[in-house]
Order: sequence, then structure tokens, then C-alpha cells
Amino acid sequence: MTANDFTLILAPLQGFTDVTFRNVYARHFSGVDEALAPFISTMRHQRLKPSRIKDVDPQHNLALPVVPQILGNVADDFIFLARHLADMGHTQVNWNLGCPHSKIAKKMRGSGLLMFPETIDALLETILGQIPVPLSVKIRLGRQNKEEIHDLIRVLNRHPLDHVILHPRTGVQMYRGKADLDAFAAAMNACVHPFVYNGDITDTPFFSMVRQRFPGICRFMIGRGILANPFLPEEIKGISSDPEQRPARLKKFHDDLVSAYAGRFSGPGHLTGRMKGFWHYLGPSFKHHKAPLKKILRSPCFEAYSAHVADFFDSDPQWGS
Repeated sequence: MTANDFTLILAPLQGFTDVTFRNVYARHFSGVDEALAPFISTMRHQRLKPSRIKDVDPQHNLALPVVPQILGNVADDFIFLARHLADMGHTQVNWNLGCPHSKIAKKMRGSGLLMFPETIDALLETILGQIPVPLSVKIRLGRQNKEEIHDLIRVLNRHPLDHVILHPRTGVQMYRGKADLDAFAAAMNACVHPFVYNGDITDTPFFSMVRQRFPGICRFMIGRGILANPFLPEEIKGISSDPEQRPARLKKFHDDLVSAYAGRFSGPGHLTGRMKGFWHYLGPSFKHHKAPLKKILRSPCFEAYSAHVADFFDSDPQWGS
């Protein structure tokens, strides 16, 4: 394989990888080829709120190609939203069957549907004949246990899906433990659809191992790994950069992201909370990060947050945990 025969996809992380992040990220880093947007929930009675689909407006997603993701379990509502997304210009939609959060799962959405393959079967039977674009699905091994994947794959094999994105954990695991590569292999081998790998790609050695183990896969999805190390796609693709310039590049990225969110959020509290969320991932990637990161995360207001971040970057931080 060469460096250009695989695709890296930015994973959908609710509250993080929205259109603002995607556009700013693409201005400062390379290596990501496309993005799967955070899910859009279906709306009852087919009431479409423009604010719910603003994130995937193609006019605002010129930096990275984006595929919208739908969360829902009502066929008519799903069809209505998918058709509207197609009318906006999208050529594909994804069905979220993997969200692990209990609030979602308790409503039989996301990974909560994985225990009910017959329901998924019926929904696909209705949906696929009535939407004008290809459908992919993003799944986990199951909700409660990884044995659920077997019945699920049999259902998916009966329908003309574009591809399957599998994160090899169960829903109840959330992000605990290790990705189960053996279970991923078994599911992939049993499925007739192309597979996309998603899960635990946080460094180039792990990516190389996954790529070697699954040579037939050419599409890989990365989420938390990019938040922790924005340079990761460049590293994976062998795009050279000066390691000593990394803190300076990160500062420019950070400042650009703050500016972009400041123009979007209504108040400094919301802005501060959003940026602290990114530091939970990014901060530990610096050497000697504990004391300055604690100050940043405990900032009581935006002014304090800005001062602590400025002090951190002025201290000549060293990249690499």
C-alpha cells in the first residue's frame, strides 16, 4: 500500500467535531479526507428546524466533504430528513446505530437498537426504498454484549447498504477497555458490505497494525485520536512537519478556534466550556502538562481561561506526553 490508497475520516463526536471545528481544523492541519458529522435527530411530525441541519449545510462545509448522520427509529421521520438532506445536495447519509450514551439507548436509538435486529430489519426495509441517496450505518458490536453482532450482520446482509462503520466495542462499554479486533474481524468476514474501521487509532503504530491486519480495508475513522493529537493524520500519511513548530501551530489553531466559536456562541461561559472540553483531550499530549492543565480546566471565567492558556503557550511547552 502507498500513502494515498486509504481514506481518513473525522469521526462524529457530539459537542466537538461540528462545522466550526471541521473548518478551523482543515485550515491548520492536513491528512483528513472527509468527515462524518455529529448526528441529527429525526423530528416528530416531520417538523424541520433549520437550526438542526445548519451544521451540514454544504455551503458551510467547503473545507472538508461531510456526510450527515441521522439518529432515529421512526421510518417516516427518517425518510423525511434523509430526503431533505439529499435536496440540500448530500449524496449519502449515515444511520447512527452506535451512540453508546444511555440517554439515547434507553429510547431505542443509537446502540439501544442493536438488541432489536428485527426492528432494524423492518426499518431498513421501509427506509431504503424511499430515500434517493445511498445509506451507510455506523454500529458497535452490540448494546449489552458482542454476541449481538451476529444477528445484526445477518440483517445488514439482507439490505443494499453502501458500507458499514464498526467500532468494535459494545454500547455499555462506552470507550472503556480495548477495541476487540478479533470481533471486528469476525463481523467483517461475515458481512457482504464494505467495512470502515473505527476505534482506538491514537498513534501511527496502532494504525499500522490495524492496516496490516485488515489489508482489505481502505477507510479508517478517527475521532478522539485527532482531538488529542491534531497532527495524527499527517503522521499517519507521512506528511513532514517540523516537530519544534508544533506548539506554535497548536496556538494558532487554538486562537483561530476561539475566534470562530466566539462569533457563534452567545456568551463567554459557553465559549469557555467548549474550549475546556478540547483541553481534556489535547492537554495530556504535552509533556509536564498536569499543573498548567489543571489551571486551564479550573478557570472560572473566560478571562482567566485566556490568561492561563497564554501563560501555558508562553512557557515553551514541549509536545509529546
